[in-house]
Amino acid sequence: MITSKSLDVSVAYQFKPLEDPRWGAFLKRHPRSSVFHTSPWLEALRRTYQYQPLAFSTSPPEAELENALVLCRVGSWITGRRLVSLPFSDHCEPLLEKQDLQVIISTLEGDLVKEGLRYIELRPRYTLETGSPLSRPSYTYCCHQLDLRPDLDVLFRNCHKDSTQRKIRRADREGLTYEEGRSASLLDDFYRLLILTRRRHRVPPQPKQWFQNLIDCFGEALKIRVASKDGQAVAAILTITYKDTLLYKYGCSDAHLNSLGGMHLLFWRSIQESKEAGLRVFDLGRSDIENTGLITFKDRWGASRSTLTYARLSTSGRFGFWSGGMDWAEGLAGSVLARLPDRVLRAVGDLVYRHIG
Repeated sequence: MITSKSLDVSVAYQFKPLEDPRWGAFLKRHPRSSVFHTSPWLEALRRTYQYQPLAFSTSPPEAELENALVLCRVGSWITGRRLVSLPFSDHCEPLLEKQDLQVIISTLEGDLVKEGLRYIELRPRYTLETGSPLSRPSYTYCCHQLDLRPDLDVLFRNCHKDSTQRKIRRADREGLTYEEGRSASLLDDFYRLLILTRRRHRVPPQPKQWFQNLIDCFGEALKIRVASKDGQAVAAILTITYKDTLLYKYGCSDAHLNSLGGMHLLFWRSIQESKEAGLRVFDLGRSDIENTGLITFKDRWGASRSTLTYARLSTSGRFGFWSGGMDWAEGLAGSVLARLPDRVLRAVGDLVYRHIG
């Protein structure tokens, strides 16, 4: 077996992870790989938004894959051309050591100028030192993870007594029902609640096709979990299992019925099932720094909080009006979006999301 250790490691090789037979095995054995690196996630991005995944490694094509940095090529006549690792992903840790990262960063710096890219964004799970003079922090988020190794009763006691334990018990008293799966009806319930939630936040919903593609690509690893009261869905979340981790990626609810504890029921059932399956981590995902309510909600499950800091390589230092993802939706635009009919709001989401990845 040829390995990159026996060859010149000063060269970065580009390859297509969705077509490279080494990719799946590499992720399986790499300790820092996450659901966001996987072929199902990359394929869902490609199907929905036409983003083209690519990766760089110091391992030659004929060698076993030992490291990699995966990105998506995003092209938009509105927001410009760029490389992102990865769009709509909470984090995407570069799967390489410092010396290999510097080799690949050097290559990316050349591509930045040669291809006329607005920027290249990296979304590491941990603090990243690129060593590049073109690198600067872009956005910062909170990330929460719950250690599932303690006993279930310990996990329950670690929850906030008034805000979390009480809501779990309230859901039981209210007779909320729980259903999980990937059926069309569950997706419909989830998406109806998602529209309500996104409208509250004054942003359009993601395309429904994005969620259908996630279901198709991940199969049994993905679950839509719905809490209902008297047959009416009141809260829903979407989770994905990868290795020893359950990822909470999307959540939505009917705000008028939040007092019933539907979201708390869904989180607690997710924790119970994860324990039964022998999982070790419940990843509660990222939260905007300004969203103190969501951060507090996650804190109260006993989860540990860390910081995600994204980094961008850019020759200008200016990211432009569109650089903040959904920043455009604030103010007047957000007020208009909040009043649009559902079908128009959905159409806006279908139109804009591929431009903001």
